[in-house]
Amino acid sequence: MTSAETWTKVDEYYTGKLQKSDSIMDTVLQANHAAGLPAIDVSPNQGKFLSLLAQLKGAKRILEIGTLGGYSTIWLARGLPEDGRLVTLEYSEKHAKVAEQNIHNAGFDNKVEIKTGAALDTLPTLEGPFDFIFIDADKQNNANYLKWALLLSQPGTVIITDNVVRGGKVIEERGDDESVQGVRTFVDMLSEEARIDSTAIQTVGSKGYDGFVIGIVKE
Repeated sequence: MTSAETWTKVDEYYTGKLQKSDSIMDTVLQANHAAGLPAIDVSPNQGKFLSLLAQLKGAKRILEIGTLGGYSTIWLARGLPEDGRLVTLEYSEKHAKVAEQNIHNAGFDNKVEIKTGAALDTLPTLEGPFDFIFIDADKQNNANYLKWALLLSQPGTVIITDNVVRGGKVIEERGDDESVQGVRTFVDMLSEEARIDSTAIQTVGSKGYDGFVIGIVKE
């Protein structure tokens, strides 16, 4: 098998061993596919990881930047307590409608609010602080999203940004990939930002070779 095939098999092994059969999440992926949404959701293992991190944090207010069809949204909502709330931002009206139905079917209408429109337009309308922020939208604006995440956070807020390795292309200083350059600008900002302590984790799996940045707001 190729490396990618092995990564996928290992993902499937751990999903099969550590996660119960999940018809709700399977249905979400099916609905996303039927609606023609791009297959760029987090993997089941990554989704559960987000849910566990939210629980470890004890998050009651979560902000997600980038909803797509609501797959990661539902995983995050599962990590909330009964009185927890999640706000998720989605640029595409089509994607938001699919996500709204998926979230309804998963039983999280009372916990999740979708705001549709460009995130840089909707972020100024939000009131913080949030306990946990997940950034997974257009990478060109990662630095701008980080600025807003810091404004909407408090000491102890966890900020996670997905897809920061880009198959290893993140090291290409002069590449012409706008997403890669957006990630590099974001990392440069992090390296100079005293308000957050962060690190990067490389990942492999069914989503290929990528990674995420996790940080904790200090002040």
